[in-house]
Amino acid sequence: MSALAKILADRNHPVSGSDPRDNATVQQLREQGVDVFAEQTAATVKALLQRQDCKPIVVISTAIPDSNPELMSAKEAGLEIWHRSDLLAALIGQQPAIAVAGSHGKTTTSTLVTTLLNHAGEDPTAVIGGIVPCLGSNGHAGQGRLLVAEADESDGSLVKFQPSLGVITNLELDHTDHYNNLDDLIATVKCFGTGCGRLLANHDDPILQEHFSADAWWSVTRSENVAFAALPLQLDGDRCVARFYENGVPIGEFTLPMPGLHNLSNATAALAACRMEGVSFEQLMEGLSTLQAPGRRFDLRGTWQERHIVDDYAHHPSEVKATLSMARLMVDSGRSPLPTPPERLVVVFQPHRYSRTKQFLDDFAEALQNCDALLLAPVYAAGEQPIDGVSSQLLRERILALKPDLNIDVANDLDHLATLVQHLSRPQDLVLAMGAGDVNSLWSRLSQRNTSSWQSPIGAIQSR
Repeated sequence: MSALAKILADRNHPVSGSDPRDNATVQQLREQGVDVFAEQTAATVKALLQRQDCKPIVVISTAIPDSNPELMSAKEAGLEIWHRSDLLAALIGQQPAIAVAGSHGKTTTSTLVTTLLNHAGEDPTAVIGGIVPCLGSNGHAGQGRLLVAEADESDGSLVKFQPSLGVITNLELDHTDHYNNLDDLIATVKCFGTGCGRLLANHDDPILQEHFSADAWWSVTRSENVAFAALPLQLDGDRCVARFYENGVPIGEFTLPMPGLHNLSNATAALAACRMEGVSFEQLMEGLSTLQAPGRRFDLRGTWQERHIVDDYAHHPSEVKATLSMARLMVDSGRSPLPTPPERLVVVFQPHRYSRTKQFLDDFAEALQNCDALLLAPVYAAGEQPIDGVSSQLLRERILALKPDLNIDVANDLDHLATLVQHLSRPQDLVLAMGAGDVNSLWSRLSQRNTSSWQSPIGAIQSR
């Protein structure tokens, strides 16, 4: 929502909105002239109607319930109401666009596409679900030919998008509050695919291989029968070295300043998309060294009492597994982008939604074993009502059934969670906080406890 507001404001549209939080994103919008109301009340809509000569278009996200007082007031006033996907679809329809979809990696992949295009002088418009480091924002009204957008599948609204190039990273059942089963998800994303001018897809994903017909495929496991490939030559805790292929022919070698095979796949997709849009391989190689993941993707918040506090958005079992595998490589190899090599991996996990926790309980239990100690926060409801019996304590019991000797503690709340980190972690630990909820407040909660012993954040490092 904030990315869309930023782009419209940059294009000189009068924009207003409401957000009870006063964070950096809200401040940035205010500096652009966006009128941000601190409360969501019917009076907001009435005030807008009095200020403007023409009736405003009201844009809402799926998270806005019918009972929202602003939405109710807008309906009473007969205002035109768009879903956020309608607005994004309109922007995509105005210029050639690259839309990145998939269950995992779409924020990182779309960020990498944007970064590579920006470094090549293309200045794309960008609508991304995370902060793009080279832009310092999740939205940018570029002057170039292309628009890059993240196509979110969580509510099925991506079927409205008709980009000139669609990218699908992978497919796996998630968002079971919207999709009945995997077939439902596949049908929805196939509808998106048919609306794309050209489709680029991940050949390493078995579901995509079975159900989709793409104009071009990429892979990080094979160079035959795919249009683009990057085969790893060396995987370390701070980088990947790979050889790039086009139509089976080796083009050159490159070093990706991001660890993990999943990040190599994301980067290969970004390179392939840029090549399909005519960017030279030489220009892309120059831009590779500038690549950084978006915010909340293995984001080093800072070092507190010699513990490296990292924030990550992982909230699905596959994401958790990939992130922990990468973190474990940093501990075991002695190489990492962190200020000093970590000696242990302490995981802090906040389950996101009761429905997801119930659906993937055993998968989470399997994925969360790959650490030296585990701290669980209470389930983040994300607007859901609790499900009887579903809790972080239940998740703890399932994990202990698989790995009885793993140290696992369950926090009562986020303040208690910070206390557990304070007392149970050690100097030179990598403390990895994962989840899509408010577990990202761990850094601020810790740093407030002893301001004399923490170092300032040094920015995002690379991840999913």
